[in-house]
Amino acid sequence: MKTLVWTAPRVMALDERPVPDPGPDEVLVRVTYAGICGSELNGYLGHNSLLVPPLVFGHEFSGVIAALGSRVGADFPHLLEGRPVTVNPLAGCGHCPHCVERQRNRCATRKLIGAHFPGGYAEYAVVPAANAIPLPLRMTARTGALTEPASVGFRIGELCGEVMNEDVFVAGAGPIGLFAMQALRLRGAARLFISDTHPARLAMGEALGGIPVDPRSTDVIALIREATGGRGVAAAVDAVGIEATREQCVKATRIAGTVVLSGLHDETGPFPAADIIRREIIVRGSYCYSDEDFQNTLGHLETGAMRLDPWIEEAPLEEGGVWFERLLSEPGNVSKVLLRP
Repeated sequence: MKTLVWTAPRVMALDERPVPDPGPDEVLVRVTYAGICGSELNGYLGHNSLLVPPLVFGHEFSGVIAALGSRVGADFPHLLEGRPVTVNPLAGCGHCPHCVERQRNRCATRKLIGAHFPGGYAEYAVVPAANAIPLPLRMTARTGALTEPASVGFRIGELCGEVMNEDVFVAGAGPIGLFAMQALRLRGAARLFISDTHPARLAMGEALGGIPVDPRSTDVIALIREATGGRGVAAAVDAVGIEATREQCVKATRIAGTVVLSGLHDETGPFPAADIIRREIIVRGSYCYSDEDFQNTLGHLETGAMRLDPWIEEAPLEEGGVWFERLLSEPGNVSKVLLRP
């Protein structure tokens, strides 16, 4: 089978590998679409400590079940050969309190398909049967491939807390920022301020109902403070992960408001601790999603309440390296690239 392998910083190689056999509790998925994620862009550059080459990326993917492990039929009777699925890439230990509560994202020994195991940048991928989630009958594989990043945004919205009729701010109009903004809208937020340094992505945020703020020409904090009568927003989301956006989120948030950190561009960096302390701001990290978040997000994608169209680009797997470079330099009017093996 064709496989796209990350072999070194900024190096992708197309390879031929044997089609893997599923274990007793696994299924073999023939991949239809696999998305490029921002965390993989960092990994591609060699900046993500969790990603070590050689590695087959791809934790955002959909496909069709091609083969079942020996125990799958008895334990997962709803999984049949030919069934279209999306994949929840999180694998927990299955025994800790978090896994029992279906919060695999909090499992201390969690692993990720596409990081700890080969992912969806191949014609076929083996996944645990419990991670293969059937697509709704009317959902396309293209939409199904968005479930993973959309679930990240949905989780961020949850962690922002009560935002009904409140103003919120999202730093970063990449896929996660756009999905987070839509999740906050679903939770009843009043005004959604969104910032980005890429004009095309800022336009996407505006098209989805956000108030665009260009930090290159506008004082983000001053604008938000003025718009909210000096109070600030109830919740702010950093979907970038650099010092500037983390500081903006804190300064834009009102006293006792909530800041949710999701972006991981810089794994460490300065943080305005004194301001957080003096204004009793709640700071939360957001990583992935619960099983319930994943299922709920699938429903929102099915109804069209969460989307990235018309800013999705499809490309053959062979062009994956080219698209990694383009997304790092100038993504333009593209929010998500879906590779087709």
